[in-house]
Amino acid sequence: MTEPTDTPIDFASMCDRTVKWRGQLAAFQQHLDNNTVEGLCIEGRLTRMVGLTLEAVGFSAPIGSRCEIQTSTGKPIEAEVVGFSGETLYLMPTGDIRGLVPNARVKPIPHDSQVPVSAALLGRVIDGAGKPLDGKGPIKFKDRVPLHGEPINPLARAPVRQHLDVGVEAINALLSVGRGQRMGLFAGSGVGKSVLLGMMTRFTEADVIVVGLIGERGREVKEFIEDILGEVGLARAVVVASPADHSPLMRLHGAMLATSIAEYFRDQGQQVLLLMDSLTRYAQAQREIALAIGEPPATKGYPPSVFSLLPQLVERAGNGANGGAITAIYTVLTEGDDQQDPVADAARAILDGHIVLSRQLAESGVYPAIDIEASISRVMPQIIAPEHLAQAQYFKQIYARYRQNQDLINIGAYAMGTDAKIDEAIAMFPQLQAMIQQPMHQAVNWDQSLSQLAASLEPPKVQTMPNRQPPAIVK
Repeated sequence: MTEPTDTPIDFASMCDRTVKWRGQLAAFQQHLDNNTVEGLCIEGRLTRMVGLTLEAVGFSAPIGSRCEIQTSTGKPIEAEVVGFSGETLYLMPTGDIRGLVPNARVKPIPHDSQVPVSAALLGRVIDGAGKPLDGKGPIKFKDRVPLHGEPINPLARAPVRQHLDVGVEAINALLSVGRGQRMGLFAGSGVGKSVLLGMMTRFTEADVIVVGLIGERGREVKEFIEDILGEVGLARAVVVASPADHSPLMRLHGAMLATSIAEYFRDQGQQVLLLMDSLTRYAQAQREIALAIGEPPATKGYPPSVFSLLPQLVERAGNGANGGAITAIYTVLTEGDDQQDPVADAARAILDGHIVLSRQLAESGVYPAIDIEASISRVMPQIIAPEHLAQAQYFKQIYARYRQNQDLINIGAYAMGTDAKIDEAIAMFPQLQAMIQQPMHQAVNWDQSLSQLAASLEPPKVQTMPNRQPPAIVK
């Protein structure tokens, strides 16, 4: 045993050291809370991976923030926080996930949810992260805009009152599109929606065209740019390509990035045409993410978050407060030509009209295969003259009358003279169908479309057989 010493205890110095330690701990705690110290960051670890969903613990981060995950190859993987449960964060990678190992270090990185933009984007092809895909070198950016956009006061939006010449005769004359309108292009696979989009891209009167290729096959991206869009169309366009092999998160970001770029040019007072192919792939990407983090499905496998994100994306288009406008065309893939698909049904409710492509017309060689009966433009009465509206309605009435009786006519069950209106439809149908057809490389402007509409409604000329003598009988 050691004998007790008589050295007095210096309580004053102990109190000083305690106060000093408390001050240092408080300072460190403040730095950790504010994350203001360069190089000082709370890291977590990767605990679980199922499919494309990563689970991490040991740190906190807000929804939408980015994280960096270390891999066995030494090349970090970037992921985004998409959900949480208790102390566990759900992450979704933005790229390839090869090289991940258990207990990998997860480090949050600063991210302000803004994307760089500038006029240098014209003529370029980029991915969902804004990186060039065309091999033309880096892009010089000057401004930054929010990826998720900023909502516009509905009362600050200018109403749709001016028509837009899209260069497609059937749309100009029968389904007139207005500046700032949001239209849906509903079609199954292989019916010609990409060709119709390419026609509108080349022929539409717009200052800037933004094309979002979301979830398409990689082969179709190059074909659309080279064969359908062409050099002339690409010169005034920005193409955002996020093919099907990209992660669902990048497909979501591709659609939002295309909309952000369109908003940037609209805020400068320019007329923008936004073409997005397709809105269905955007919804499917959100479905993959939502189901992966445990959200229950609601309608045919689609969770409720899908139907809340669709209007958030679509409502960003339209007229601005300074004269600029985004006229948006969203393609909707109707699987199995089912017009009651949940995404198609939801899109019809939030869009300002829809153009339906018919497989039957496409198989008959009618291009563009626009189903006039099933298509409608909700703003058409406000943007065209009353005479034009009356002609378009009369055209649809005659066209629908023939289509409704087409089976009887084809099998010979209808006798001419039974109904005068059906007789009129039979006589005029060839010139009506000829009016809605158009070669893919031929533009028909607004005035030409109206002239062709009026000409197609003129009574057909009666063809008379010339008087001929019967052939002489040779004995």
